[in-house]
Amino acid sequence: MFTGIIEQLATIKKIVKENENLHITLEADFVNELKIDQSVAHNGICLTVVAIENNTYTVTAIQETILKTTISFWDLTTKVNIERCMQMNGRLDGHIVQGHVDTTGKCTRIEDQNGSWKYTFEYSDKQVTVDKGSITINGVSLTVVDSESQAFSVCIIPYTYEHTNFHQLKCGDPINLEFDIIGKYVAKLIGNN
Repeated sequence: MFTGIIEQLATIKKIVKENENLHITLEADFVNELKIDQSVAHNGICLTVVAIENNTYTVTAIQETILKTTISFWDLTTKVNIERCMQMNGRLDGHIVQGHVDTTGKCTRIEDQNGSWKYTFEYSDKQVTVDKGSITINGVSLTVVDSESQAFSVCIIPYTYEHTNFHQLKCGDPINLEFDIIGKYVAKLIGNN
């Protein structure tokens, strides 16, 4: 379980395809604190650490993950938002994030609001958002500003813009979406999913 509060941007050092899997090696400042079999969120995708060497660690994405996320678009220039799993004795600064990407979407508009940025996204899934509800974009916990059918917007403060990969996002770019877990359960109970 995660909070959606990004710890840092990781650099991809190597991507190896083996059968239908991708083995991705990343460099991060906190590698010395990781252990094998630990969960780390990568642009909102929960992946398990399978190897650690010096200041790099490796995770494996299986076909299910590759098909449902943006991971197949990653290359050695991709900067990845990363977060270690939540500690139960700390504050929940974001919202409950599982690291289970529901679908992908795309950025359709970026507005510079003279001190913040407003991003608009579209998606084709039947999930819903609500004004002032929670959404996870590439692993970042955010608040929905405008909610429409299969579209929504969020506003980004300068700190989030600089310390996540939002500063690299362009119109047309694909993104990973995880919808609010409470909203998903409510929608299922009332038959909207």
